[in-house]
Amino acid sequence: MTTTRDDNQMPSSEIALEVRDLHKSFDGKKVHQGVSFRLRKGEILGLFGGSGSGKSVILRSIIGLEKPDRGQILFESQDLTRLKERELMKVRTKIAYVFQNGALFDSFTVEDNLAYPLREHTQLTEKQIHDRVNEMLELIDMKGANLLLPAELSGGMQKRAGLARAIILEPQVILFDEPTAGLDPVNTKRLLENISKLKKKGITGIFVTHDIPAAFEIADRIAILYNGKIAIMDTVESIRNSTDPLVQMFVSGGHITE
Repeated sequence: MTTTRDDNQMPSSEIALEVRDLHKSFDGKKVHQGVSFRLRKGEILGLFGGSGSGKSVILRSIIGLEKPDRGQILFESQDLTRLKERELMKVRTKIAYVFQNGALFDSFTVEDNLAYPLREHTQLTEKQIHDRVNEMLELIDMKGANLLLPAELSGGMQKRAGLARAIILEPQVILFDEPTAGLDPVNTKRLLENISKLKKKGITGIFVTHDIPAAFEIADRIAILYNGKIAIMDTVESIRNSTDPLVQMFVSGGHITE
């Protein structure tokens, strides 16, 4: 089995976030058994794993929605696993979570959904907020959708609006949780184009997905979660050309058992 690429020589100034020896069990079932990896500044890390392997649990642990049994999550010289809820709220303005379904407020218009983080966490005027919302809507190809309600949006538009709301505070790290799940090819392409625009701006993120082609298009490196650990981590090119049986199971769409 391919071993993970060694990041031990990486200067701390290049590390955006580090997960160290993460362990987590649910009802006696071990999900994480020593998950460790480093996320570099300015890269998108694609995270693969079979169903039930705990990919989303890693993301939820990073922003404090799950508490690991043990291990560390290091961000800006602090261990996020030790923070209280009030401290985590501040972290969540710097680490954004893009939920599978967009997670929009049903009773809010698109404009109010996107404006919400700005009203909660900034001192911007309403004019500045409106201008920032319009800027984000243009970025995601939804110009003029300000007054629409989530129920009036297609699934693809809901995900793009959710993406815009997640990044409107210009977070340092973006966590993408199955962003293309349930989308048709046209909407998948459009969403990936939006993420590609962000990538050109130098965003840092973790991209959890079962969509191998999407990950190859967006990610810089790929990590494979298997048997509770990161079994493989390497560049997209190396993963694409790997003959490792585990890599081949994922890349070829084979059935993955844990």
